[in-house]
Order: sequence, then structure tokens, then C-alpha cells
Amino acid sequence: MRCGPKKMKMLRKGYNVMKKWMAAGLSAALLATAVNAQAFDNRVTVSGIAGTTGIGADLSWRFHERLGVSAQYAGGLDWDGDYETDDLFYDGDVSLSAGALKLDFYPFAGRFFLTAGAMLPDMEANVRGRANGNEEFEVGGDTFQSADVGEIRGQLTVADGVRPYAGLGWRSSHRSGLGFYSEFGVMATNVDVSLNSSENFEAEDQRFREALRREEQDLKNDAEKLEVYPVAIIGISYTF
Repeated sequence: MRCGPKKMKMLRKGYNVMKKWMAAGLSAALLATAVNAQAFDNRVTVSGIAGTTGIGADLSWRFHERLGVSAQYAGGLDWDGDYETDDLFYDGDVSLSAGALKLDFYPFAGRFFLTAGAMLPDMEANVRGRANGNEEFEVGGDTFQSADVGEIRGQLTVADGVRPYAGLGWRSSHRSGLGFYSEFGVMATNVDVSLNSSENFEAEDQRFREALRREEQDLKNDAEKLEVYPVAIIGISYTF
């Protein structure tokens, strides 16, 4: 059976269309195979950490090559500090701890990540203020007898409740095994100060009570110069 020129042309055209469809199908199949071969396995990373929020642990679940969530807690960081004005010498016991819940983004699908979320800090200092060797001292701009007031006592809160946090770091959660963990970021503070006298003089003297509130505000203004608390953490991790 012989085919005319017109019929041969139609056959060649159909053959070319079929070749294109076969090539497209093969390409799609190869792409699907490559994607499946590179599919990311969910990984859990546990880290022992130490830093500016204390000593603790970090737990991370990396559910995508570029996304993960992490939970963290650190505490036990305590030290003594002091602060001096013209008339008063303050000393205090500082106690720091913080938990965190964060979303982690791995832009290069490797160790480096950007993170943001909420921290749950408990950062405070119990303070005591006493006269700098004088029988009189100034509180909130007014002068009082140290014998009447005794010590100024109170609490300075650096941060508590739920505070926003942002940072960056490196975590070996892209592969199983032992690794190194580090993170650096900042947390917003919410400073508060509460003062009273050891002799409860504010209950007897309105002028002192008002002066004590001004002293609280002065201390708060000084502490609020630290608008964010620096977070720096290092640790050893293991990824399952």
C-alpha cells in the first residue's frame, strides 16, 4: 500500500508530536524521581546549652529542609551586682531564666538558620539601698534621715511574661549525628521597679512615699536604657 505525499506529511507530523509528548513525560518522570530522592526526612535535634540565659536544653523538630520549630529552656544564672547614686548605694542579687518557643527558617537548607518567636523570661534582681555613710540621704530629690528610713528594699524586673525574640544561629539538624549548636539574638525587655523601706516609713510619711515613687522612676529610666536583652548561646547537639 502506497502513501501519498499528503498522508506521509501527516504521519511525520503525528510522529513529531508523539516524540514531544514522550520527551515531556520522561522529563517529568526524571524530575519526580529526583525530588523523591532528595525528599527531606523529619529530624529531631536535642542540645545541651549554656549562655546569657543560663544552662539548659534545646529541642528542635525540623519537619522540612528549610523549616523547623524549637523549644528551649535555660536558667540557674545568678550573680551579685551593685549600683551607686550620689546618696545611695544599691546592691542586689540577680536571677535569670528563660524559656522560648520559636520558628526556625533554614534559607540554604543547611546548618544556618534565622529564628523568631516568643521568649518567656524570668529576669529580676532583689535590691537593697542604704545611705553612703551619711545620717541623711536623698530619695527622689528629697532629703530624709537614714534612721527613719532604714534600708531601701525592692525588686527590679528586667523582663517577664511573653517577650518577642529574633535571632540567627547554626544547628546540625540537616543530618544525623553529633553536632555543634550556637545562637545569637535579642529579646525585648519590660523593666519594672518596686521599692519600699525596711522601717515602713512610707506608711507614715506622705512626702517620703511620693519621693520613693520618684526614686522608682529614676531607677526604671536607667534600666530602660537596655531596650533589648542580648541572647548568646552555645551547645552540643545530637540529631536523630
